Amino acid sequence: MENKNELNEIELKQQNNSYDENAKKPEDKSEKGRDIPEHDLAPRKEDYEAELTSIINSNAPATVKLEQIDDYHENDIAGALEDLDPAQRQRLYRLLGIDRLAEIFAYLEEPEEFIEELDPEVAADILEKMEPDDAVDILEELEDEKSDELVGLMENEAREDIDLIQSYDEDEIGSKMTTNYVAIYKGLTIKEAMKSMISQAADNDNISTIYVVDDEDVFYGAIDLTDLIIARSDVPLDTLVTTSYPYVFANETIDETIEDLKDYSEDSVPVLDNDKHILGVITSQDIVEVVDEEMGEDYAKLAGLTEEEDLEETLLQSLKKRTPWLITLLFLGLIVATVTSTFEAVISQITVIVFFQSVILGMSGNVGTQTLGVTIRVLMDEELTWKEQMGFVFKEIKVGFCNGLIVGIISFIVTGGYIHFIKGQSATSAFAISACIGGALWIAMIISSFVGAMVPIIFNKLKIDPAVASGPLISTVNDLVAVVTYYSLAWAFLINVLHLGS
Repeated sequence: MENKNELNEIELKQQNNSYDENAKKPEDKSEKGRDIPEHDLAPRKEDYEAELTSIINSNAPATVKLEQIDDYHENDIAGALEDLDPAQRQRLYRLLGIDRLAEIFAYLEEPEEFIEELDPEVAADILEKMEPDDAVDILEELEDEKSDELVGLMENEAREDIDLIQSYDEDEIGSKMTTNYVAIYKGLTIKEAMKSMISQAADNDNISTIYVVDDEDVFYGAIDLTDLIIARSDVPLDTLVTTSYPYVFANETIDETIEDLKDYSEDSVPVLDNDKHILGVITSQDIVEVVDEEMGEDYAKLAGLTEEEDLEETLLQSLKKRTPWLITLLFLGLIVATVTSTFEAVISQITVIVFFQSVILGMSGNVGTQTLGVTIRVLMDEELTWKEQMGFVFKEIKVGFCNGLIVGIISFIVTGGYIHFIKGQSATSAFAISACIGGALWIAMIISSFVGAMVPIIFNKLKIDPAVASGPLISTVNDLVAVVTYYSLAWAFLINVLHLGS
């Protein structure tokens, strides 16, 4: 056995040396002739996936390969798995076994593709061994017929866990929980609690936090595993319990609970039914995934999409997500064009002002989108009272006022000089027009700041996702505001006061 281990170490060193030499070649070529201090060179991380691929494709005995692969993290093995062809993967599946495959499949980007190439019974066994919420994620990506087949091959306990999670809507926190947790009764002694925890740990390895229930299985509190391990046997178990431990209800929406889950920063938080019985837990990993999904959805909405897109979507699926907003924005754009046409008399008398319309609209839209992004971020991160929200709106108006004043003054000077020196108009006429442009910019930026802050707050009050107040929508609304402001000011100031169009 020692000889085998020595051979394995030699083989791995040879593979690593070979990889290091190859990795250096491009650098040596590009840095030729240059003396770079050693401390200035960025450290290189090992390419574990490349190492794994080399091990898997080697001619070493299966036992040697398995021993070497066991040294790598499941995420790296998943990455290497995606680089293999189906025949190589089948050999690796047999080598790794069901338990290890269950851990690896949780890290695959597109696990459903690999599930499809497995024997149904093997695939069902892998899903059984996975965290129930991870298994649900895979099953939901499969065709209904395939999903039903695999669930039917599972044992009753695993099937019940999956059915429980799938019973909740995708926007409810219960759909993100796992049933991997340990719970003990509050009336136990320290010794009995340890024995109960150890017996459950065989099937549930999420044991850093142990949940406590009363005789009626109602959630009572939580104990840190470390506290239980170091507690003396004569200490009452109740003294170790944190009875004010945070929890969420399974039918609460993700939007309602995500901030609390983030703020508590616990390894796991129990998910309860309406009678306060524990159904499952939300782990810190689940929270990270939920936050990532929520950010992706909000980004999609800010881009004017109904929901997030991915690379595998068909043309029809993409059209369904994009077209509704585009049609809405088309009609809003037509309204802007109609409003602009009502100022035809102004445009015909002072043609030069048309040249600067895009500047007013662009700056107005930019300010509105900036304010929208800040407002949504604040609404997501903070639980603000109505008074605090109005204070935030007022602050954004002040920001818009100051920015508008700065941009308006710059615009007044630059556009005035352009109209006078390039377009050949008199200084009085040129700077009167530029004053109108600067003033319109100032007013439009103030109003856009108000709209960008107020619209998502109103949406939030109406229980509508504030991200729906997307960038394109806010920009189009602000276009309308900017057009009315610009041409109204031109009509009132330039034509009726200064009579420039006469």
